[in-house]
Amino acid sequence: MATEVVVPTLGESIVEATVGEWLKQPGDPVRQDEPVVSLETDKVAVEVPSPVAGVMGAHAVQVGDNVAVGALLATVEAGGTAAAAPAPAAAPAPAPAPVPSDAAPAALSPSVRRAVLETGVDPGTVKGTGKDGRITKDDVLAAASAPAAAPAPAPAVPPQTPSVAASTGRKEERVRMTRLRQTVAKRLKDAQNTAAMLTTFNDVDMSAVIEARTKYKDLFEKKHGVRLGFMGFFVKAACMALKDVPSVNAQIDGEEIVYHDYADISVAVSAPQGLVVPVIRDADQLSVAGIEKTIGDFGKRAKDGSLKMEEMKGGTFTISNGGVFGSLMSTPIINPPQSAVLGLHRIEDRPVVRDGQVVVRPMMYLALSYDHRLIDGREAVTFLVALKNAIEDPTRILIDL
Repeated sequence: MATEVVVPTLGESIVEATVGEWLKQPGDPVRQDEPVVSLETDKVAVEVPSPVAGVMGAHAVQVGDNVAVGALLATVEAGGTAAAAPAPAAAPAPAPAPVPSDAAPAALSPSVRRAVLETGVDPGTVKGTGKDGRITKDDVLAAASAPAAAPAPAPAVPPQTPSVAASTGRKEERVRMTRLRQTVAKRLKDAQNTAAMLTTFNDVDMSAVIEARTKYKDLFEKKHGVRLGFMGFFVKAACMALKDVPSVNAQIDGEEIVYHDYADISVAVSAPQGLVVPVIRDADQLSVAGIEKTIGDFGKRAKDGSLKMEEMKGGTFTISNGGVFGSLMSTPIINPPQSAVLGLHRIEDRPVVRDGQVVVRPMMYLALSYDHRLIDGREAVTFLVALKNAIEDPTRILIDL
């Protein structure tokens, strides 16, 4: 008996998703609750499990199709075996030609397909380290950087008239935007069209934080089971500064200003399908260790696509760390309906003047983009100065000064 696999309830106000990747093909054995397809929503990827054990039946939709909640995705033949899957009645087709390196199987996720096309790596030679042995973008990049093996002799192909693309080596590819990328694009443009955005800058001497991290990182990891990074310091410092300048933690709702007596900090983390922004709830009440644990958990689950939609909602203030990618300076865009976002950047040694002497210090540029409808320049500068003071003297974080 066939059991239907349908689009599950996706969360509040989300009524549609896009088929991102089929994890099981027709004829594959399937365990109960084993994911069979990945759907992309406006916020995260959702894996749909099989309701029964059996054999994967026919797919009712294809990768890239938009599907509504409750729509049929596929069927599973309950209690069957892989051998019992019906075989096509058509005559056997000739063996397929080898897949060229610039072609990517449809079963791969969009980010992996793009990496395959950019690097020229044959996905058939890549060992997957993702969930259920799936190939990730990092697997493709690692294979591309590995020493190349001696190439196998190319199969003979019939002569053909060379195309312009082949003769010039120029290629083009059209890849449909993922639902997440479409949503990000719309929200960012809406933010520019709605908010009166302005960015102010400062820089911070990271010497004290680096010294504290170097001194205590081993003890910290041994006690808390997580590495001591810089984000824990910045989140705590930001929470202190938000209390001093509450308008930076507020938002506009119609003709009213909504102030928050708590700090839910959104942190931008990289995921295979793009940038996602989960929220650290009540960050002002957490210790540095609690913050680092939360961020570490977000990073791991963003990579394997297991973040939940409710973890992406809300947030009163955002911190985006472009420094991990080497960014020296940027003007981050507000994450509506929030009114401000803090951009962190790479740390580099620069000459600065201390007590009349030119010395070298590890410096970082800070950028605060804010909605000038709500936040005045004085308040933005005051916020950055309070943040700078806390980072340059971490004792302030301990004594809430």
